[in-house]
Amino acid sequence: MAVYRRGVSTPFPATIATAVERELVVRKSRFIARVEPVASVAEADAVIAAVRKRYWDAGHNCTAMVTGLRADQARSSDDGEPSGTAGVPMLEVLRRRELTDLVAVVTRYFGGVKLGAGGLVRAYSTAVSDALDDARLVRRLALTQVRVDVPHADAGRFDHLLRDLAQRTGATLGDTEYGAQASLEIWVPAEAVSRVRDEVASASGGTVEAVVGGERIVDVPE
Repeated sequence: MAVYRRGVSTPFPATIATAVERELVVRKSRFIARVEPVASVAEADAVIAAVRKRYWDAGHNCTAMVTGLRADQARSSDDGEPSGTAGVPMLEVLRRRELTDLVAVVTRYFGGVKLGAGGLVRAYSTAVSDALDDARLVRRLALTQVRVDVPHADAGRFDHLLRDLAQRTGATLGDTEYGAQASLEIWVPAEAVSRVRDEVASASGGTVEAVVGGERIVDVPE
């Protein structure tokens, strides 16, 4: 299923902005879920190692990770829990939410009451789901660079125009550079490039041209 932002679709899974930690208690067992954004499998492994060091006395530190722009790499571990009751359910939560470049670690302190296979599946998946409910999503969009070079005296007017276009088209503003002229940058969904060029031309009476550049994947926090 595609992700939507202001009417613009993208095939790329989202990620999260910062690490989130949440605790769940089920029949006296504590489940401490940490979900953290990562840029690689190596970073995910480092997060897992840090959590295991922090909660060295816990019975289990179960893990799930998804990495890659298209979420094409995944791994999970039950860390001693019955097979299929922890890591895989955690991974399914990440998959179901269409997320990537993040790792989830759920630490369990046993409370003395056995939960059974079904109870463990629910506890581990709920712990991750609850943590993700607290996370701020970062959408990933394929956007095209458009640069607008104007005299310094017109920079404010065109900055306002580009900000308005960003709100209306799902674009995001880039950097502004000041040299002989002010060079403004906006990253635009492919289907909105013509609209941006037309509105820049209209606002300038045809004296300013919006120059189209390359495409890149841009992280857009919600």
